[in-house]
Amino acid sequence: MLELRQLHYFVTIAQELNITRAAEKLNMAQPPLTRQLQLLEKELGVELFVRSMKGVHLTNAGEIFLKDALHILRLSSESKVRANQSSLGTIGTLDVAVFGSVMFDVVSELLALYQAKYPRVKIVLHTMNKGEQIQALLKKEIHLGFSRMPTNVSGIGCELVKYEKLYIAVDKHSSLGKRKLVKMKDLDGYPLVLFASGQRPNFIDSIIHLFQSHQIYLNIKQTVEDSVTGVSFVAAGFGACLIPESVTYLKLPNVVYLPIAGVPHNFIDLNCLYRLKEDSAIVNNFLNMLQTNKK
Repeated sequence: MLELRQLHYFVTIAQELNITRAAEKLNMAQPPLTRQLQLLEKELGVELFVRSMKGVHLTNAGEIFLKDALHILRLSSESKVRANQSSLGTIGTLDVAVFGSVMFDVVSELLALYQAKYPRVKIVLHTMNKGEQIQALLKKEIHLGFSRMPTNVSGIGCELVKYEKLYIAVDKHSSLGKRKLVKMKDLDGYPLVLFASGQRPNFIDSIIHLFQSHQIYLNIKQTVEDSVTGVSFVAAGFGACLIPESVTYLKLPNVVYLPIAGVPHNFIDLNCLYRLKEDSAIVNNFLNMLQTNKK
């Protein structure tokens, strides 16, 4: 079986064309080097050098083998570098699941920051709701997920990214659209579009609790899968839609976004989901960066 050290010995002899000088360069005695060369030639079944009083010269087989030996040694060296980089999390792939409006604000900023710091890590985005993200994490199909409201699933960690204010998207020509601020009592019985996707509890549950706490009637006109669709319904004339602040980056004709008085500033949370006991340096690097840059 060929050994890397034999290839290294062979290349050094080929470069020096003298076994004595090669032995000196390798910091070893000449007889062991000669013995290693003989073993290599026996393993290959060919002569690699022609011996003479002045030194050695490569045979045709030796010249061909020299190219292969240099290639193998270079690959070995590069493999060591890549293995080290992989252990440090500086190369590889990061699979991230997102849904709805989470890419409108801080998540895109975090991914851009991470990419700038680790340019050789390939980020692959997947569209999944919260329930799908959890299942994909458990199956090790993704590394990270971003969704609203924390989860208590065994084996899944949940890191708070930021809190968002609650806004309402309304038609600018409607009675609410002419105001600068909306109060909760203004929404009593007002036709609303709400979004709810994935396993409960989710965003719609928070809205239900909010209306109950203010003792006003929640009139759900339409239920859609995500906030982007909800705002699109508003643009089409279907009531108003309660949304996280990040959705206000979405610009659609005749749609305005208004803050709602009487709702806590930390009403909506955005979280990063990940596997507990994660052994990926790539993932751990992202989580460390997230904690450092948390808003």
